[in-house]
Order: sequence, then C-alpha cells, then structure tokens
Amino acid sequence: MPAVLLPTYQEAENIAAMVRAVRNVLPSARILVIDDASPDGTAERAEEAGAEVMRRKGPRGLGPAYREGMVWALAEGLDPIYQMDADFSHDPLDLLRLNTDAELTLGSRYVAGGGTRNWALHRRLISRFGSIYASKLLGMAVVDPTGGFKCWRAATLRAIDVASVRSDGYVFQVETTFRAIQVGAKLREVPILFTERREGKSKMSPAIAVEAAFAIPRLRWERG
Repeated sequence: MPAVLLPTYQEAENIAAMVRAVRNVLPSARILVIDDASPDGTAERAEEAGAEVMRRKGPRGLGPAYREGMVWALAEGLDPIYQMDADFSHDPLDLLRLNTDAELTLGSRYVAGGGTRNWALHRRLISRFGSIYASKLLGMAVVDPTGGFKCWRAATLRAIDVASVRSDGYVFQVETTFRAIQVGAKLREVPILFTERREGKSKMSPAIAVEAAFAIPRLRWERG
C-alpha cells in the first residue's frame, strides 16, 4: 500500500482539495499530512477531507517533517512512499508517472520535458543555480537534486537510514538523494512541470538559500 506525505504549515486554502486530488489518483494510498501547528486550521481541514494527520508542536521545518513522516510510513509497512508539496506546485496526476522501476524516482524540473510555470526570474535563477551547485559539489549525476517531488522504495529509505538525516529546509532533499546514491540505489528522473502555488504564500526565502549554500559543503565533508 502506498503512502503520500504532505508537510504543511498554513495550507488551509489548499489542503482539502489536495487530499481529494491525491485520493482520486491513488485510491488505496494512506495520505499523511504532517502539520506544524498551523493556526489557520490546516490539520482540521485535512482530517475532514479524510487524511491522517501528524500534529507537530510549532514550526519545525520541512526536513524534520519529511523525516518523521517517512519513519511513520516505514513503521506502518507502506511502499512506495511519495513526498510532495501540499500547495499544488506538484501535480497529483504525476504520482503515477513517478512510480517507476527505480528505487528512487525524482520529479525533475530540469531534465528534457520538465519546467516551471509562473516563477519570477530571480526564483528560477536561484533554483537552477542551487541544483547545479549541489550536483557539482557532491559529484551527483542528478539534474534536479533540490526538488521535493519523489517516489521512494521503502527499502531505499531504510538503506539510507532516513531517521538519522538531520538536514533542515530544502537541504533535506539534497542529502537524502545523496545518501541514496551512496548506497547504490537505482535513480531515475522524470520530467515534471512545477507550477507556482495556487493559494497562500511561498515558504521559500533568501535565508533558506543561504542555509543551503553552507550546508551542502558540510554534506561533502561529512559523507563525501
């Protein structure tokens, strides 16, 4: 049985529609919303829509949310395990395309056929540079290592010891992919179109980009 992990903070405008859309594509999936105590009622709306909810105390970050969700999915014996944004930046219809014969499938904005929609130029430049920077510095033959739309095999998450990943923010995406490469997992990148969120405010900020710039060299030092 598959799992779909949706980390949230202040996503009340999107979450019910997102849960229904995921359910339409993967009727048998267990959908887990990992909510950081959103004051706008995100958790309640997710439960009303039929999702399971992990309620966390206060904003604790994207990386820890995914880590805790993945540990939960492994404990529940679920496979495969998808991770995606809850704001419709990732199209739920692409879930089926991400379920390949690979041990980790990445939804890629930057392979042929992929792209972004409704992004400002500075956002595209930061994202593209960040992907190139991470791939080159860590020696990964991955075009889009910073993307957050992935399909994991449970065995791969166990092999990388996901419970020990401590990266926060968007560096979590880079570190988990880097660990998968280090354990010899078969990877595949599938083109996706990343669309700017329908409702609400983006969580991306210059501070997150700066954090990543310093954290990626640390990964090379610790795990290279």
